[in-house]
Amino acid sequence: MRILVTGHLGYIGTVLTPMLLAEGHEVVGLDSDLYRRCTFQERIAQVPAIRKDLRDISASELKGFDAVLHLAALSNDPLGNLNPGLTEEINWKASVRLAELAKASGVRRFVFSSSCSTYGKAGDEFLNESAEFHPVTPYGQTKVYVERDVAALACANFIPTYLRNATAYGISPRLRFDLVLNNLVAYAMATGQVLIKSDGTPWRPLVHIADISRAFISVLKTPEELVYNQAFNIGQTSENHRVSDLAEIVARTVPNCKVEYAPGGSPDLRCYRVNCDKAANTLVDFRPQWTAVTGAVELYETFKKVGVKVEDFEGPKFQRIAHIRKLLAEGLLDGSLRPVPSVKQVAEHAIH
Repeated sequence: MRILVTGHLGYIGTVLTPMLLAEGHEVVGLDSDLYRRCTFQERIAQVPAIRKDLRDISASELKGFDAVLHLAALSNDPLGNLNPGLTEEINWKASVRLAELAKASGVRRFVFSSSCSTYGKAGDEFLNESAEFHPVTPYGQTKVYVERDVAALACANFIPTYLRNATAYGISPRLRFDLVLNNLVAYAMATGQVLIKSDGTPWRPLVHIADISRAFISVLKTPEELVYNQAFNIGQTSENHRVSDLAEIVARTVPNCKVEYAPGGSPDLRCYRVNCDKAANTLVDFRPQWTAVTGAVELYETFKKVGVKVEDFEGPKFQRIAHIRKLLAEGLLDGSLRPVPSVKQVAEHAIH
């Protein structure tokens, strides 16, 4: 297949892209590359790319693709809270526009990277894909809106699928430390503390980014009638953990550390457990290979090789909202989160 991957230079995209290439697909990326200063130790696969903001994509640029795998977004709850209006503009409206243009351009498959954060404040019961949505953040709400609006576009020639990813973890060329397992392991190694910033009671389903990537690939292998306008919880039903349980996993993995609770930690409204059996029973060849235990070991072994400091996971390099705030403060992004042209770029544009 000829595939467009939006957000191919992000946390998941830099893992998904080489896996697609290994499957024999032709891959083109779409990314504004906001996080080019956030590269970790690993090399990023080079593919043809459209260097452009998602909001600016045109119908002509979508011609000739068999599928669009749509990952590009403001990537988590804190970043989504920075400017809820912009979160709606980018994560919701630009995503629906992308789907509309893809359909008009003859793209047949559209796979949307949704999130289990759509379930939000849900409690202790296991949730399947028919559960009600209770998002508690702009990020989660926009995922709900996109699923709703793209579903209305579905037809015999346009096959949308929605992957509700569990909370991600794992090593990536565009590493993030603003994810619970990644953060807990890094904090333990740098400080000797497994620091829990809530009361530890919320449930979280977890999934490795390589397994998220496998889900995207599996959707493309699965007969259209099985994934037509369908949502899938992506992870494993056995991989739902309380945050306090994750802390204990980390404490068993990282030597000489102990679990600590941050002063004033309060219950997190985001609490949900999900059932992932539908994906396991429907998607061709989808077999998640990671658990939180093996993921913690991967993180520990990698961080041990390269070293990790507090400023890495609390600072702007590997924490998305801190990085965006730094770009804004340096005048490299404007208030709409678009890159500000350099003097050189302005001069070149005037010449041409």
